[in-house]
Amino acid sequence: MKEDCIFCKIAKGEIHSATVYEDSHFTVILDVNPATKGHCLIIPKEHFDNIYDLDGETAGKLFALATCIARAMRDELKCDGLNLVQNNGEIAGQTVNHFHLHLIPRYEGDGLNLNWPQQEISVEQLEEIRQSIKKSI
Repeated sequence: MKEDCIFCKIAKGEIHSATVYEDSHFTVILDVNPATKGHCLIIPKEHFDNIYDLDGETAGKLFALATCIARAMRDELKCDGLNLVQNNGEIAGQTVNHFHLHLIPRYEGDGLNLNWPQQEISVEQLEEIRQSIKKSI
């Protein structure tokens, strides 16, 4: 844990949060600045700055938990859909440098827009990018 990290402090119980779930690995809280009603954050108790630092075992447990929380949100909030959002780096919208996953319930007419303009790309460009990424896996 990092001393100056707000999410580490929340995970340790040093800062009050609206906790909806907690176990030895994760704390799930309601976002204090929600995009929609019921917007939750899944926060690992171990500090990881971002997805690049997250290990596979923790990631697997996190997404297993995300499915459980998502079902509970659907059943209890009666939302029409759900977005999972995870930002890495300031340019991507990360405002707290502690890995966290947003679960954002969606409601008909909620006004939230997570769409982006689609770009065109050639088959050759796709192949070049595919090969580049594949060789680093």
